[in-house]
Order: sequence, then C-alpha cells, then structure tokens
Amino acid sequence: MALEIPPGWTLCASSFNWTPEITAARRTAHDIVVGITDSVVKTIELEPGLLWRSFPAPQDAEVDELRRSLAAKGGSVSIVGASLDDFISPTGRRTQQERLDFLVPQLRAAHRVGASGVRLPIGQAGIELLTLVQPLLHELDLVLYEEIQGQQTPGNPAVAPALDAIAGLADDHVRVLVDISMLMPALPVTYLEELRRGGLSAELLHSLEMDWRDPAILDAATALLRSGNVPPDIHTLFMNMLIRFGRSNASDLQGILPLVGAFHLKFWDLDDDDSRVSQPLQDLGALLGTHGFTGTLTSEWGGHEWLQDDPTEMTRRHLSLAAASLVQASAVAPGIGG
Repeated sequence: MALEIPPGWTLCASSFNWTPEITAARRTAHDIVVGITDSVVKTIELEPGLLWRSFPAPQDAEVDELRRSLAAKGGSVSIVGASLDDFISPTGRRTQQERLDFLVPQLRAAHRVGASGVRLPIGQAGIELLTLVQPLLHELDLVLYEEIQGQQTPGNPAVAPALDAIAGLADDHVRVLVDISMLMPALPVTYLEELRRGGLSAELLHSLEMDWRDPAILDAATALLRSGNVPPDIHTLFMNMLIRFGRSNASDLQGILPLVGAFHLKFWDLDDDDSRVSQPLQDLGALLGTHGFTGTLTSEWGGHEWLQDDPTEMTRRHLSLAAASLVQASAVAPGIGG
C-alpha cells in the first residue's frame, strides 16, 4: 500500500520558483502563477512583489482577480511573502506606527486572497511591532511566520532573541517558518560546477566538495572574501555559501519545533549524489514523524540563479522526491539523521 501524506501536512510550491519566467514576461505573472495549479500543485505560496504591480499596497482588484482565477482551478494560497521596508530615505527610519501602516495593507491583501499566513525574515519585525500587529492577525485569522534559513541556527546570537520573543508571545498567530537550507550535508553539485567555471581555486573547491560542514572550510571562504580575491564573475554566487547555505542537523531544530508551523523545502538542483538532496528531507521527515507536526511544506527552488532548467519540471520532480522522502521517513521515524 502506498504511503500517504500525514493528516495536517500540506505540500505546496512557491511562486518564487518561476522567477525567471515571470521576469522574462512572455506571459503575465498572473497567468504563470495560476498555471501552477494546472501543472504542479493546487496550493501555492505567493511572492507578491513578483505578481502585483500595486505591491506593497495591493489593490483589491488585483487581489480579487487572482483569488477568482485560482478558485476556478481548484487552487488556493498558503502563505504570502510580506515586505517590511524600514527606511523612508537613505537615513530616515520609519516609526513603529509607520512600520505598522506599511505592513497592514499586505496583511489585508493576504486575507483577501485567501491565505492563511504571511512571512517575514526572522527578527525584522521586533517584539514591539509584533505586539502592535497581533490584534489584526487575530481579526483576520492570519499567522505571521518569521523565517530562519541558511546559517541562522536556533542558537545563533542574532536569531535566539527573536525566537525567545515568539515563544514569549505564546500566540498561535505568530510562529516560525524553517527553510531547510539550514540542513545541507553538502553543497549542490551544479553550484560547485559554477564555482569551478568561475575560476575558484582548486584547493578551496576540493575542500568545499569534501567537507562542507567543517567550520574551518567556512573560515577559509570568509578569509578569501575579505581578501578581495574572489573572482568577480562569481562574487554574488560565492556569497550564497556564507549566508544562504547552512550546515546544521535536523536535531538542531528539536527545541523550536513547538514554535514551527511551516517549512520551506529549499532545493538548488536535483543531483542527489551522496543523498545531498534527499537526506535533509529524510531527516526532517523522521523528526516531524515523532512530533505531530501540522502545517505547510513548500517546494522552493533557489537554483534558478545559475541554472536554466524548466521551473515547472524541476518543481514537479522535487515535490515527488520530497513527498516520498518525507513520508517514508515519518512513517518509520527511526530517529533523526546527523
């Protein structure tokens, strides 16, 4: 008998995966996003900055058009990526009231499009704004998720206070979203190929290939960046390993799981050499299988920064791999991978 997704889990895809198609503008962003429900999955996480011209104050007509189009296809929205611009000029910061006023139209648009939540980076809002926005979150029945990813481990001094603030609120309308870019056992094969083509030294490349999780390797990469000797053509790509690529284990998430209501199943390519794509999914499935998780698990493809693959095919294949890896591991739940 085939294994089934546990009750309370919802597999989704992020519209972020289709960024190259949206920016190419051969079709409207609206049509591309609605098309996801035809070709990939029925539940979508939205990146409204790529979709609504009126963002960050989305007009009702734009929002209603998308909701109607999705509903006609049997589709729906899970989470909407919110934005919080803290500056009104190069030197002028918004007041707390101005920050709230900037965020409120996005919350109302998320509710109007039928989403269950919105997403911000971990710690950006701060406890004062979270407290101010709580009444509206309850009124609209929206969850505000703060996202951790890459190098942002729960014990990181820059992250821990924000997690403590969320725990202190003890409010199901303010939760955590974990991006499994935190759980990378090795660097993506295609990423390493891009660094090689870009002229990164063979010595550092060998170290990155063989032992990504060795702290000394990251120290060497940071030293190279500070020296100014990263080849210019791969400078932006190189920064990914210092910020967006993590080295944690699934076990590192145990302490915060009661706060977590959503995951981004981040992937960069589908080359599963040494299980570098599937292992984090299996480890996560084993962890969730022992903790009664409910929430969304969203395929999010970051590799379009250097790959030209078709996002529809990549996302479809990734969701298939993710479903199999998560469900099998959660059903057996032998423990947490390392």
